[in-house]
Amino acid sequence: MPNVAVVYYSSTGTNHALAQAVGEGASAAGAEVRLRLVEETAPDAAIDSNEAWRAFVEKTKDAPRATPDDLVWADAVVFGSPTRFGNVAAQLKQFIDTLGGVWFQGKLADKAYAGFTSAMNPHGGQEATLLNLYTSIFHFGGYIVTPGYTDQSVFAAGGNPYGPSVTTGQEGNPPSEQDLAHAKYLGERIAKFAAKLA
Repeated sequence: MPNVAVVYYSSTGTNHALAQAVGEGASAAGAEVRLRLVEETAPDAAIDSNEAWRAFVEKTKDAPRATPDDLVWADAVVFGSPTRFGNVAAQLKQFIDTLGGVWFQGKLADKAYAGFTSAMNPHGGQEATLLNLYTSIFHFGGYIVTPGYTDQSVFAAGGNPYGPSVTTGQEGNPPSEQDLAHAKYLGERIAKFAAKLA
């Protein structure tokens, strides 16, 4: 049974819902799953400027937080982040920047990795965010396992072969059933690939 860590940042809950769906898919494929939220690093003034952001911070204040040990434990890691100017959010990037010690020891190599993201509009940088995220995986020596076009759920959710990506709109709509199905499929796919690696 492979170990799958889902390590993500979410400000208002979109990526939290995707992380849960990835975890469900991996679990259904026989994996042991850890869902790990990275630490919030934004100042209170920024968080308080958005009611949904503050509500999510309060709702998840006791949620397990990601540590480098979660990646050492994992056979597969799925990172999730909202899009920030075509790149991962600073909170997830800050966590990735703490991985130098385990990277230097070779403990991030030879694992399966994938990602998911969200943005307000369809051309808000989802694909660029995932591609930028995967640059770190090249440095880790990991195997990138995207959904590609290997399942109908990819097409139904908009056709992003790099990983699940949600368009929330200005209203901050939650992920659709199609989006969640795409995320569950990614979890299943990476768990199966990790089992083959093991």
